[in-house]
Amino acid sequence: MGEKQSGMAVDLSVVIVSFNVRELLRGCLQALVPSSKFQVPSSGVCSVEHETWNMELIVVDNASADGSAAMVQQEFPAVQLIVNTENRGYAAANNQGISAAHGRYVLLLNPDTVVLDEALANLVRFLDEHPRAGAVGGRLLNADGSFQHSAFRFPTLTMTLLDFFPRHRLLDSALNGRYPRAWYDHAFPIDHPLGACLAVRRETFEQVGLLDEGFFIYCEEVDWCWRIKQAGWEIWYVPDAPVIHYVAQSTRQFRYPMFVELWKSRYRLFAKHRPAWWQALNRQLVRLGLWAEMRRAHAARQRGEISQQELAERLAAYQQVARL
Repeated sequence: MGEKQSGMAVDLSVVIVSFNVRELLRGCLQALVPSSKFQVPSSGVCSVEHETWNMELIVVDNASADGSAAMVQQEFPAVQLIVNTENRGYAAANNQGISAAHGRYVLLLNPDTVVLDEALANLVRFLDEHPRAGAVGGRLLNADGSFQHSAFRFPTLTMTLLDFFPRHRLLDSALNGRYPRAWYDHAFPIDHPLGACLAVRRETFEQVGLLDEGFFIYCEEVDWCWRIKQAGWEIWYVPDAPVIHYVAQSTRQFRYPMFVELWKSRYRLFAKHRPAWWQALNRQLVRLGLWAEMRRAHAARQRGEISQQELAERLAAYQQVARL
């Protein structure tokens, strides 16, 4: 581990962007910062001391209306809090946190997570021992401790097709961007981890730049990792960094608008990293998939499985994506 200099050096900066998930944020912070380890040095860098390394915690609140910011101020005084007066989006808010960070490494962590065991220490150790690793991701688990995919390949046309026409036996396969579950017991190089737990080396993001703020939500970490790999850095999955991830707790608050945001971000991602012919073919697949989704929605309404209002919301979202 890097030697600390007069309490100033920080090994790991943890950046958490939060939006209306106060109770989950509280649980996330409680797992990270037992009150007995709070340190507020005269340098102004609020850190949590561990035996051989230290970290700072930065929460960026994206204009939550549930009292999240007040809770952090009252219960976690050593956490650096940045409060936005409007929802700036995930990429822009993370950039605020990264810009305020002092660490050799910066970890983007979702508020709907609980870090387990020595996960953060092991992420720091792995980055220390692998100087060509520009970014790493941990082992994500469901709330019951069961397996959750943590590592992915970059998007393909087949993955777009499976989004709309899923085949159960293919969903866990390489055709759908997944790595074999048997690999997850060992560290292995990947295209990108899920952004719920993504640690990046300072030299790496100083070289490739911060997150692209043109992404409001979704795909910003995929684009970042794509740029990181294009710059010659490696990206790894680390098995001994377990993190419980409750999945999509902020985005599920706006279900159909988030579907539209997802495809806005995907189209931006593809425009940056895929050739024109690929993008054109992908749009044709999306249109075909949207047509199928509309038929399924009408059928569900006829069976009484959804209300007329939900049907209207679904169709409006599908039509909006079709016009992108």
